[in-house]
Amino acid sequence: MKGPFGRLFRDGEMLAGAAILAGLVLAAAFGPLLWRIDPLDVDVLASLSPPTLDHPMGTDDVGRDVLARFIGGARVSLTVSFVVTLIGTAIGGALGLVAGFSGGWLDLLLSRVMDAILAFPPLILAMAVAIGLGPGVSSAVIGIVLAAIPWYYRLLRGEVMRIRGLAFIDAARVLGVSRPRIILRHVLPQTVSTLLIQASSVFSFSILTLAALGFVGLGIQPPLPEWGTMITEGLAYALTGQWWLGLFPGLGIFLLAAAANLLADRLRDAQDPKSAKGAP
Repeated sequence: MKGPFGRLFRDGEMLAGAAILAGLVLAAAFGPLLWRIDPLDVDVLASLSPPTLDHPMGTDDVGRDVLARFIGGARVSLTVSFVVTLIGTAIGGALGLVAGFSGGWLDLLLSRVMDAILAFPPLILAMAVAIGLGPGVSSAVIGIVLAAIPWYYRLLRGEVMRIRGLAFIDAARVLGVSRPRIILRHVLPQTVSTLLIQASSVFSFSILTLAALGFVGLGIQPPLPEWGTMITEGLAYALTGQWWLGLFPGLGIFLLAAAANLLADRLRDAQDPKSAKGAP
């Protein structure tokens, strides 16, 4: 593959990030088929067992298999992050496209609304939504999406404002091409790489925010497995030697977020090689 994105397939960091992400996706997708233990099965007699061949990641305080719960937590984190990224890209990208191309009062109104949302720290905003709607999957998704939409909006709005002043857009207007057709056929394709980069960053943000909501009890509720909740449960035993309860879900969060951030950085460098070289 030629062009700046073709270099990604020969980039060691990109391949490492993609390999980590692919490994976790495969574990989440096919893990339950290979490790046939229900993450909700309780075995009090086997509670707080250290990692063994029967339980490679040990068991928790009520005897549930940590590996099964780790796989379940991966499925939850990946699903929620994908949904948040998809919805945020669709809504934030569409608003940014319309506002950036149209300008005028619509641009002013949407920009003020986005500025008001950005006035709140993203995690605090997601927590406030979760508190208002009640803990759970739906409230977590809504809160994280609401925090992510302004990022898409501001980025796409600026990019579209740059593109709409180019010569080929003026030529399309002179030829009588309608505004919706100009946006869909000429402007949107020019913003795809920018959307991909932002989506990678939002995916990482979603992973960390979902874990943070679970950690404080506002995300996925027990007994469903979720990495942030698993870390919270493991804290009660952190000082008594049961290190595996919090280590493995914490490692999963770290690897998944690091892989997504690495992909976002390499995509950004591919789009703008000057940034990778530190050029002004």
